[in-house]
Amino acid sequence: MMVLGLLSTGNWLKGQDTLIFSESQVLYRIVENGDTFYLSDIEPVHIFRHPTFKNKRDWRRYDRMVRNVKKVYPYAKMAGHEYDSLANQLMALKTDKERRKYINSVEDRIMDNYEDELKKLTITQGRILLKLIDRETGETSYVLLQELKGKFSAAFWQTLARIFGHNLKSEFDPNGEDKLLNEIMVLLENGQL
Repeated sequence: MMVLGLLSTGNWLKGQDTLIFSESQVLYRIVENGDTFYLSDIEPVHIFRHPTFKNKRDWRRYDRMVRNVKKVYPYAKMAGHEYDSLANQLMALKTDKERRKYINSVEDRIMDNYEDELKKLTITQGRILLKLIDRETGETSYVLLQELKGKFSAAFWQTLARIFGHNLKSEFDPNGEDKLLNEIMVLLENGQL
């Protein structure tokens, strides 16, 4: 109602380009050929077809995937945040010795905080986490390891991961094999799951 009242009394707005209604929403004013248009940015709306299942087994598989994504999503978000923070801090450091020392301290802190929880993840949850880390950072876990710890360390962890059925080089493909995972993520991020 307040928006309609403000829109109808546009005379007192002359000379202003934007009008702020709250900290989260801004209303822009454009004047073209004597006509005033009010515009606002809104969040994109994602519409997915409601999943249909052939049988109960497919429904349980989908439900299990939703539970697994909900469990590992906070770790993927944390990994993205830590990577951004780490990259910013590494640019400020001048020598390789300082960078290695800082990387090791961050690694120790993460291991102290999350090692026990991450050890409890299932193989499927681990695979989902690798995909979501790629989604959050834009880089595969292998590339991240290679950048931060070196080629030898990345190759070692890739070999170990392959023994346990993982692949650190697996990429997130939102339009291909990870389409369902992407839909679940979008719904989760929008608070619809």
